[in-house]
Amino acid sequence: MNLTDDQLDRYARHIILREVGGIGQKKLLQSKVLIIGAGGLGSPLVLYLAAAGVGTIGIIDDDRVDLSNLQRQIAHGTEDIGVLKVESAEQSVARINPDVKIIPHAERLTSANVKEIFSGYDLVADGSDNFETRFLINDACFFLKKPLVSAAMLQFEGQLSTYKAYLGGNNPCYRCIFPSPPPPDVAQTCGEAGILGALAGAMGSLQAVEIIKELLDLGESMSGKLLIYDALYADFRKVKVRPDPECKLCGKHREITALS
Repeated sequence: MNLTDDQLDRYARHIILREVGGIGQKKLLQSKVLIIGAGGLGSPLVLYLAAAGVGTIGIIDDDRVDLSNLQRQIAHGTEDIGVLKVESAEQSVARINPDVKIIPHAERLTSANVKEIFSGYDLVADGSDNFETRFLINDACFFLKKPLVSAAMLQFEGQLSTYKAYLGGNNPCYRCIFPSPPPPDVAQTCGEAGILGALAGAMGSLQAVEIIKELLDLGESMSGKLLIYDALYADFRKVKVRPDPECKLCGKHREITALS
């Protein structure tokens, strides 16, 4: 494909980057990314990926916009209250970049539909808000050999990593770090514990950067590392994580051998 004059202008600041160039921008336009969740993380993520020219972006979310979302979910506005989040996000992307095709999946991700949905994308971005979904996403990406860029946040802290355990070697999966969900009385949601709205923008933007790096094979992957951001103290820590030989999914004695 050849870039049009409008695209050369739109993506000029990418194209002049030696690491990206015209070839990299064409690759972004041909890439397909699936975002799980159109909320706090998914909102800045979809806007920045669209602005960057990621050509096809799927969004899966069965929720509708609520007034309490607007403190952090910047893909939606007051006029979108009651609208499906995937539809509101699609409209926001259309205002940013007509090059981008949005595929809305107005449904909940389950073990019954995960394989079919994931199969159409190059990379999966996890912006979900519960452990059950995070484990399902991790397992599906492992079996389908899809790179996963995952972020999470609560109150004033965010976490980010990339998972490519299907490659073997020093690439852990999500279960290597978090073997099982915490007890229900410990696992709090943003609605229960609260969250600083701007933290969603910070973590979603970092997630977008790592996705673009993975799509273009730039710099150093976050696979095998966990980034922890403490917003109260403006403190970033990067922790090395290794595959767990006892991991139920990717360890030596796997207990999970298929999606269920």
